[in-house]
Amino acid sequence: MTDGADPFDFASLITAHDAGNYADAVVPPIFQTSLFTFADYDDMIASYRGEKVRPIYTRGLNPTVRMFEEMLARLEGAEDALGFASGMSAISSAVLSFVEPGDRIVAVRHVYPDAFRLFGTILKRMKVEVTYVDGRDEEAIDRALPGAKVFYMESPTSWVMEAHDVGALAALARKHGAVSMIDNSWASPFFQRPITLGVDLVIHSASKYLGGHSDVVAGVVAGSKELIARLKAEAYPYLGGKLSPFDAWLLIRGLRTLPLRMKAHEAAALTIARRLQALDIVEQVCHPGLANQLPPGLNGTSGLFSFIFREGVDIRAFADHLKLFKLGVSWGGHESLIVPGEVVLQQKAQPNSAHTFGIHARSVRLHVGLEGTEALWSDLQEAIAVAI
Repeated sequence: MTDGADPFDFASLITAHDAGNYADAVVPPIFQTSLFTFADYDDMIASYRGEKVRPIYTRGLNPTVRMFEEMLARLEGAEDALGFASGMSAISSAVLSFVEPGDRIVAVRHVYPDAFRLFGTILKRMKVEVTYVDGRDEEAIDRALPGAKVFYMESPTSWVMEAHDVGALAALARKHGAVSMIDNSWASPFFQRPITLGVDLVIHSASKYLGGHSDVVAGVVAGSKELIARLKAEAYPYLGGKLSPFDAWLLIRGLRTLPLRMKAHEAAALTIARRLQALDIVEQVCHPGLANQLPPGLNGTSGLFSFIFREGVDIRAFADHLKLFKLGVSWGGHESLIVPGEVVLQQKAQPNSAHTFGIHARSVRLHVGLEGTEALWSDLQEAIAVAI
């Protein structure tokens, strides 16, 4: 957990572009345009030949989007980054850029449900095999990786929040020649910087903590210039998941307050997780901050975790009685949210999806927002009282 100090010089990284803002504006302008024109024929042909890099069409390059990409790359300690229209667009473009029919992927278990569905549908039709392994079992990972093209990680994982030694896993991927990727949405670059731990590509659902206000859907991938160039060449131009200028501007706004928000989410969620853990009606709380220590490279925890009620609790009554916690998917904004596990298990998906996600029928996923710790705890207590 954090001690109040930034884990790196966040302020200088996030404000690196401010001196170049048009007319010395505190907030950068939005280049809300679909295309850019040329001064003359020579200017146009030089741009198409690649002799000069300049905006031509916003699906390829836009100054506002580029500012967000450069800011995120700096925060992750990466050479470059590429913005997308959603987190799933970022995941699919990253994975599809590095696999061909007949290839194999190794993934940690309990990945984000839609990533799992992508692997079980599109990749399955492409004859790409996906092997799921417990990310805490480094020997099992080592045995599974030979011959794999991609090693796909989340840490902590979806729903059960298993935290891994990301640096050790990245080293195993490098040993076996697999491109390592990680979904870092849960921790954000404020609490975990996988590039510095040896991971090749870092993926975010930027709709979550990077945006932070529940008003944007976006994704981003960060990594070396070489690997990001491959994304730009292999999948990005043709899948069409381009980040819009206005959404990029909203993300720039969100990045500026990321440290304050992450510290507040962390403190409130830890307090509530510990109080839930002390209740007899709670069977288990899945929060990495409750362990004796966090794995290397994870320097704090966010506001997302889950817990499992014991038998006999009326989860429907619990959910319907909550006032501050709203029933809703996604997370990362000001608002506190819950998702009952039973609801997710009703969603149409692959038959073995519940096992892979690790979702228990009596589980509840919480996102602890910024409404105030004591007010949120009172809301939970009142709802629990009517459910038992």
